[in-house]
Amino acid sequence: MTTFVYSPSPLAPRTHPLISRTQLKNTLATTHERFSHEMVNRLKTQCLVHLQNHSSVLGFLNFSSKPHISPHFSVPSSRESFQAIVSRVCAILSQGRWKESSELKQLSPQLKAHHVAEIVAVHRDTQSVLVRDREFAPADHIRILMIKYCKNEEEIRRAVAFLDEISGKDFGFSLYSSNTLLIQLAKLEMVEAARNLYKQMLNSGIKPSLLTFNTLINILCKKGEVREAELILSQLFKYEFSPDVFTYTSLILGYCRNHKLDLAFGVFDRMVKEGCDPNSVTYSTLINGLCNVRRVEEALDMLEEMIEKGIEPTVYTYTLPITALCAIEREEEAIELVAGMKKRGCHPNVQTYTALISGLSRVGKLEVAIGLYHKMLKEGLIPNTVTYNALINELCAGGRFSDALKIFHWMEGHGSLANSQTYNEIIKGLCLGSDIEKAMILFEKMLKMGPFPTVVTYNTLINGYLTKGNVNNAARLLDLMKENGCQPDEWTYNELVSGFSKWGKLEYASFYFQEMVKCGLSPNLVSYTALIDGHSKDGKVDIALSLFERMEETGCSLNVESYNAVINGLSKENRFSEAEKICDKMAEQGLLPNVITYTTLIDGLCRNGRTQFAFKIFHDMEKRKCLPNLYTYSSLIYGLCQEGKASEAEMLLNEMERKGVDPDEVTFTSLIDGFVVQGRMDHAFLLLRRMVDMGCKPNYRTYSVLLKGLQKECLLLEEKVAVQHEAVYSCSPHEKDVNFEIVSNLLARMSEIGCEPTLDTYNVLISGLCMKGRLNEAKQLVKDMEERSFSPEREIYYSLLTAHCKSLEVDLALKIFNLIEAKGFQLHLSIYRALIYALCKAGRAEEAQDLFANMLDKQWNTDEIVWTVLVDGLLKEGELDLCMKLLHIMESRNFSPNRLTYEILGRELSRIGKSIETEPLADKLKVLKDGN
Repeated sequence: MTTFVYSPSPLAPRTHPLISRTQLKNTLATTHERFSHEMVNRLKTQCLVHLQNHSSVLGFLNFSSKPHISPHFSVPSSRESFQAIVSRVCAILSQGRWKESSELKQLSPQLKAHHVAEIVAVHRDTQSVLVRDREFAPADHIRILMIKYCKNEEEIRRAVAFLDEISGKDFGFSLYSSNTLLIQLAKLEMVEAARNLYKQMLNSGIKPSLLTFNTLINILCKKGEVREAELILSQLFKYEFSPDVFTYTSLILGYCRNHKLDLAFGVFDRMVKEGCDPNSVTYSTLINGLCNVRRVEEALDMLEEMIEKGIEPTVYTYTLPITALCAIEREEEAIELVAGMKKRGCHPNVQTYTALISGLSRVGKLEVAIGLYHKMLKEGLIPNTVTYNALINELCAGGRFSDALKIFHWMEGHGSLANSQTYNEIIKGLCLGSDIEKAMILFEKMLKMGPFPTVVTYNTLINGYLTKGNVNNAARLLDLMKENGCQPDEWTYNELVSGFSKWGKLEYASFYFQEMVKCGLSPNLVSYTALIDGHSKDGKVDIALSLFERMEETGCSLNVESYNAVINGLSKENRFSEAEKICDKMAEQGLLPNVITYTTLIDGLCRNGRTQFAFKIFHDMEKRKCLPNLYTYSSLIYGLCQEGKASEAEMLLNEMERKGVDPDEVTFTSLIDGFVVQGRMDHAFLLLRRMVDMGCKPNYRTYSVLLKGLQKECLLLEEKVAVQHEAVYSCSPHEKDVNFEIVSNLLARMSEIGCEPTLDTYNVLISGLCMKGRLNEAKQLVKDMEERSFSPEREIYYSLLTAHCKSLEVDLALKIFNLIEAKGFQLHLSIYRALIYALCKAGRAEEAQDLFANMLDKQWNTDEIVWTVLVDGLLKEGELDLCMKLLHIMESRNFSPNRLTYEILGRELSRIGKSIETEPLADKLKVLKDGN
């Protein structure tokens, strides 16, 4: 028999070329469960005649001096009986004529996998018995099984290391076991190990078979190493083998992987010329290669060709062009192809349906995609994670977050493993739907149960907080990201710089900009432009200009948006000569001003009372075929109204409509304000009617402008009456505020013009009044809407509750809180924060603790509770005692915050002048740090 001696193995770990038997016993123990059943059956049926042959694999299964007991096997009734059996078998094996032992035959049926593992571990001379009896064929068979059962790179390295140890000079690898190992290496894509194995086969005198060459060529071609594969092909000819369909198909695969389709077709032509008939795999490989480079028509031709030649396409073959057609939005043809495959008796599989569902969803045919999803379920096909991800992504993109959540929870309930992409999609959807609290619950689940959050997860949540203006939690999430070993990327810092700039936190925006540089990340166009825009809008134009210059110096390409940000700042500061120079510089760079550039200049001029010059730019942009947009017209309308030219502004509104530019609430509000200032209330209300008829919803600013006009109208009327009666008229300060009578007048005037108040009208007015501290008027308005058979929506309740909390009317706040719960509306942490703080200020700390304890019964992210309720709520207001009591309640209920969150609490305590060393928090932090 041709043998193959490994010394040392190409698979042995480089740092430990020789692994001791003890190490192997300990490290490989857990893998025996995969094939212990088979081993036990062999031992039982052959009465341990081949125990010496099994020693290698059994040693591999469990090398521990303490037996590893698999859950698949029964456990001995006692340790004594277990040891008794093992000891007796070992004693028999030590005898010279153990094969003839009748006692061994009696014990054999009682042996389980854990017995055998212990016997091999204890019976040290098994290997010498194996060599002595020269029963190599069964041993080689066990070795092959052992290799086949390896499921990953670590397992196969350890297995071969062990095989090296037990393989003596006379017990080397055979061609069969070598090929088995080579195939397993190919499956695990261990290219370098496969190369070494092939070389050692040649060095050991093992003559390769066609299977050897094909396996090696295939693994090289899968990695795109076609040149090396061609060299192996030349050696194949030296051994007088002829390439078969597998050989040629592997080479075609290699060229397709390298996007060298011409060479792939060259191999195809050569195999046909050599009389080697292509099979379905050959055609599928070429079709896949064509689809990958968007040559879909040629792929479809190949499909037709294989059918004409009598080669039946597989479901995989069909799925390739179906996926490609969906990717280029030719979903109708993809559906036709599915119909064609069904006619040929080839039924779509999960991958086929997933391709269609993804493609249809992307082009907006979500209902059809959902229909296909239900169809695949009826056909007994179980959707995979990719299918679910496609549906969840498109449902979220279409704003159907509840449907996306249903699918996600269905996945959880039916054991479908959601990956990080699934979580990221649903978290993104929740953030888009302004429900970041639910997103944070999923995030905590990822941290505790997996899959672990990725940089995309953190970036999505940071963006979600910044969109809502919660910059504190965005910053905390960045710290948590670093704490958990996930490195922020350019997107992370771009989001932070943009978000903090947007909310006027320029100091923090600049800090993150600098931190980005320190981390070795280069600020790009997005981060620079965001920072420039933030400083420009904040009136810090000189800083914006210095950033603009720095951007040029660092070689970061400027675009129109960068120039527009600087021009905007200069225009608002009435520095038009400098703005003009920037425009000239922009033109020198070959960048044409866009509608935003022109609108920025127009807006700056209008806000500085230079509307006449603004119109010159307006006409100039029209001459340059740059069409004005909504913001251009809105700026001009605002400017004209500020100069008392409301009628001219209305003419611009008419021009907008003629040109198909829809005005928004800002446009209408500016115009309404223009007529209100002139005292033309009737016309102002007609504009309101026009606004509503166009489907444009008034905001609180719109209504407040009209309320201001009605109040002014009322005061003028009272003044007139007073003059007629020769009385001295005086208006006290409180009468200058809007009262409910004025609000009622607004609603009445709206009804007069056929613009009946709606639920949305009440929502906007009540929320606005609450924000302005006009709680009495808001409550009266709630009563009025209920009399009109309108039921308050959750936003109204939120606004009223918050307003009551601010005025410390805690009983009324609690009443509304109970109403919100009874109606099933979602309660946010910000609501709990407001109510808990109000109870605390009202001297009702015990009720605050009870409310907090009840809050914990609902689902929340533990860290977010601390950030929102304790840090940004109680500690911010100096309520240390209650804060620590609530923290204790959390801990007693097993709501343990992250170590970082404890540090945040510590920093906040220091900020309010409390020493952390005097608090239990210090001990907690010490324990957490020691634990890490």
